[in-house]
Amino acid sequence: MRIRYLLPMLIVLSFCSVFIGVKDISPLDLFRLTEAQAQVLAISRIPRLISLIIAGVSMSIIGLIMQQLSRNKFVSPTTAGTEDSARLGILVAMLLFASASPIVKMLVAFVFALAGTLIFMKILDKVKYKDAIFIPLVGLMFGSIVGSLTTFFAYKYDLIQSMNAWLHGDFSMVMKGRYELLYISIPLVIVAYLFADRFTVAGMGEEFSVNLGLNYKQVVNIGLVLVALVTSVVILTVGMIPFLGLIIPNIVTMFQGDHLRKSLFSTALLGAVFVMFCDVLGRILIYPFEIPIGLTVGVIGSGIFLYLLLRRKAHEQHEG
Repeated sequence: MRIRYLLPMLIVLSFCSVFIGVKDISPLDLFRLTEAQAQVLAISRIPRLISLIIAGVSMSIIGLIMQQLSRNKFVSPTTAGTEDSARLGILVAMLLFASASPIVKMLVAFVFALAGTLIFMKILDKVKYKDAIFIPLVGLMFGSIVGSLTTFFAYKYDLIQSMNAWLHGDFSMVMKGRYELLYISIPLVIVAYLFADRFTVAGMGEEFSVNLGLNYKQVVNIGLVLVALVTSVVILTVGMIPFLGLIIPNIVTMFQGDHLRKSLFSTALLGAVFVMFCDVLGRILIYPFEIPIGLTVGVIGSGIFLYLLLRRKAHEQHEG
């Protein structure tokens, strides 16, 4: 995965993202912007661009961390129940703290996302059948149970429409004053980079890590806190973006191997490029209307996920 190809792609897609929309603004208009055009750029287009990049980078990196810690290429916030647990946390926050600030809702979602991820990791320890495909299926089942609980209580308390806002990722409502929570992801990504080597060692197993003098449980807990925090922030701001943390790390590691620090920057770039591409595609397919990014990422991501599964199966048969 060559970075020199990803950077130009990100620049081109960022350019397209800024100038594609119902309000017609061309690159030439930058030299003679009207007040209305300047407001559209400042309030909507540029915040959307920033949120796309941050969400793509952060969700891809936490997917890479989860795969490293669980030692399974098909584990991610989507297939480990993390996203569904965060959504349940948002529902609880809406029920108990109806007038709470976004920070309070994020903290409640974080607690539930962390608890859900820890439960999944405990299930992972108990499962004797460690097949790479079986484990994420267990995670999907766990996520479905949590999601069913969320839907049940949302129906009971007449909050189903509000909860549906977090069912599919959507950047169309992102604007100045409603996306700044995403900035919390930036220091978390920096922490992920600083701990990259430790995550790599922890991914080799507890016994191996302890022999090297690594505090295995502490490193794993730091990784899970990062995963839960980023997932909560992204879901609360733009909604669920399925498969992103699953497919991007897999594509990068196919080219660059499993060393987390070496593949971190490429994972971040590819995540931003992929999210940007899906967003631009959703905006032009049925223009002037828009397909939510959760749908475009879900369709393309599920196709890539199936390809990865089939590729792995073919590889195992070839080795056998």
